[in-house]
Amino acid sequence: MALPEPLPSFSEPDDRKAPEEERPQSFSHILRALADDVTQERIAVSDLLLAMKDRAFGALLFIFAMPNTIPTPPGTSAILGIPLVFLSLQMALGKKPWLPQLIAKRSMLRSDFAGMVGKIEPWIAKAERMLKPRLSALASPGMEKAIGIFCLILSIILALPIPLGNMLPAVALCIMAFGILEKDGLWVMLGIGLGIVSLFLVAGVIYAIFKAILFFAASIFT
Repeated sequence: MALPEPLPSFSEPDDRKAPEEERPQSFSHILRALADDVTQERIAVSDLLLAMKDRAFGALLFIFAMPNTIPTPPGTSAILGIPLVFLSLQMALGKKPWLPQLIAKRSMLRSDFAGMVGKIEPWIAKAERMLKPRLSALASPGMEKAIGIFCLILSIILALPIPLGNMLPAVALCIMAFGILEKDGLWVMLGIGLGIVSLFLVAGVIYAIFKAILFFAASIFT
């Protein structure tokens, strides 16, 4: 007598595995998405503020500090330094990022924005490959207030018309901005270190200017 064939067994789906937490979109990806959005004729600062959501501090610090990392026409650092002062002060006070309408509504043609993104995107992508969440204590919300105070000092110096006084603080702000964006405490620490070096450099420049003025005044009145 033939035995009945066993019924096929169906394994029940394993619901015990929690879905993996989705990693936030990278900064370069968000910039590219804005640049490729054909529904918008112009891209405003407020668009980036909305796109970055809770990471807007890091994004906007980078956007306003980055142009000062290269030689720029006189007065540029003062124009870009004002938004940095606003943002740094809010970070130091633990507030959400906000900019006055005069700044938030500043915009450029999407084609110009796309051209700018095309130039800086490879460099941002390279930096992002080196970034990862680590030394989380240095990128915590509590520590963010202390970072905000330091960024405020650098932003004020950047906004002042000090010869060669804006490039190094701008680089330090960019590095810290990346650290804030990706919760990378190591980059925050590197940015703070470079910022301290820039403070000493700026102090030396101011001292040299002051000594030169005194020497010039003495040569006139003696």
